Amino acid sequence: MIDVVPARELEAAPETISRIFVEGFGQHFGAFARDPERLVRAFAHTFVVDLFYVAIRDGEPAGIAACTDGVQRCVRSDGPTMRRELGTLRGTAAHLVFRSQFSRPIPDPRPRQGSIEFVATAARHRGKGVASALISRLHRLPQYDSFVLSEVADTNTAALRVYRRLGYTEYARRPVRHGRWSGVNAYVSLRWTRTA
Repeated sequence: MIDVVPARELEAAPETISRIFVEGFGQHFGAFARDPERLVRAFAHTFVVDLFYVAIRDGEPAGIAACTDGVQRCVRSDGPTMRRELGTLRGTAAHLVFRSQFSRPIPDPRPRQGSIEFVATAARHRGKGVASALISRLHRLPQYDSFVLSEVADTNTAALRVYRRLGYTEYARRPVRHGRWSGVNAYVSLRWTRTA
């Protein structure tokens, strides 16, 4: 069974979120540090805990997702913390990436539309329905009638398959310039609308 709880209910929420984030997305941040533990420490401060949900499977954190209104974002990067954990050059670069890529409002935010962000599953829990449970729980938030998943990496085919199975449809695709070092060719945006 998978339970989904607000992250603020967990004792070590920032580290839990960061650990699962690094397991899910760490391959895109290898230019900043090869050691996953360094990335966990560097990124833990960035997550706005009140906007995250954590899936618990077999008694342990198995996945994360955030939900915002698309204007308020779920990360806030601090340059000095990034530099302390990753060094001056890499920390500054990581801070700039977090600030430029993850701190802007999503394109075209709309009233009563939620933005689901940073969906990630811990490696040992993949393929067990964790992401589906998280998203299904977010779909029940009463303040939203529709949801977007803005800018999912096109190389994340497993996630795109899950989102489409849950009823999401693509509405935008944006090519990226950092494909050479990140491996991502484009970001895909998808939308889901609650039916009456």
